Amino acid sequence: MEKIKVLFVCMGNICRSPTAEGVFVKLIKDRALESSFLVDSAGTHAYHEGEVPDSRSQQAALLRDVKLAHIRARKVVMGDFEDFDFLLAMDDDNHALLMNACPEQYKAKIHYFLDYAPHLKVREVPDPYYGGVYGFEKVLDLIEEASVGFLESLKTTRLQINS
Repeated sequence: MEKIKVLFVCMGNICRSPTAEGVFVKLIKDRALESSFLVDSAGTHAYHEGEVPDSRSQQAALLRDVKLAHIRARKVVMGDFEDFDFLLAMDDDNHALLMNACPEQYKAKIHYFLDYAPHLKVREVPDPYYGGVYGFEKVLDLIEEASVGFLESLKTTRLQINS
């Protein structure tokens, strides 16, 4: 079976998108599904290319047994639109930037990540960079909910998963 390729996208790829990558990887590992996925994250800007995730993101994630230290920031490249099945944007700005850069034939792959958690009644994962510790905790809460929702959505369309 071909792997489902998922790219999480925020602006700089040091807070939200690597957190989403780490949380989703932990979720699929916990459910013994890691062989079904290729998971990555990227930013719409190259501000932090090659850097590890923000230390506050790493600390908050570690409290939930999510490891981010191995992730390195990178910028979205044109090949990502073809290579990935899902490009999951964290907010309006990054969704718009992806849509503007994306070739027409791949635009259906771009989604808001929080659309997979409609019960939260928010569409954007807020950028915690300039906030306090609570901001990083809130981001983790949102991302955990959307990760479960995204995986559940794949059960009916792409995966043979036993709950």
